[in-house]
Amino acid sequence: MHIKRFLMAAACGSLFLASASAQVVVKDAWVRATVPQQQATGAFMQLTAAQDSRLVSVSSSAVPIVEVHEMTMDGGVMKMRAIASLPLPAGKTVALKPGGYHVMLMGLKQPMKAGDVLPLSLVVENAAGQRETIEVKAEVRAVGAAAAKPEEHKH
Repeated sequence: MHIKRFLMAAACGSLFLASASAQVVVKDAWVRATVPQQQATGAFMQLTAAQDSRLVSVSSSAVPIVEVHEMTMDGGVMKMRAIASLPLPAGKTVALKPGGYHVMLMGLKQPMKAGDVLPLSLVVENAAGQRETIEVKAEVRAVGAAAAKPEEHKH
């Protein structure tokens, strides 16, 4: 009887570890509000992966063009460019924030208003090449709003 319980516990434990190893926690996802006629804005969040992974794409049913971007300084000039993927080292929080890595939302057909919620689909790939899609609801915040809020979205 004890062996049966041990085997059952071991099986459940390895299932838990397998699902936990693929898990990425998304915290504080938000989008900067826009003004009329503005056709692009940014989405920001914090990502923490349980194992070495990478963010390979982001999409939204509400926005036609979504890209992961980085901002860098080159000879005193800030430059922004799309990147193919964003490394997510195991156990380390990667911040997507204004002035750094972020998600660009382009081709907006209507303004993003404070209080709206934008659906985002993040595709994360682990070191073994397995992909996971994470559905996120990002709150639209006023242009001058603070980046950090206590709400947390875990996936």
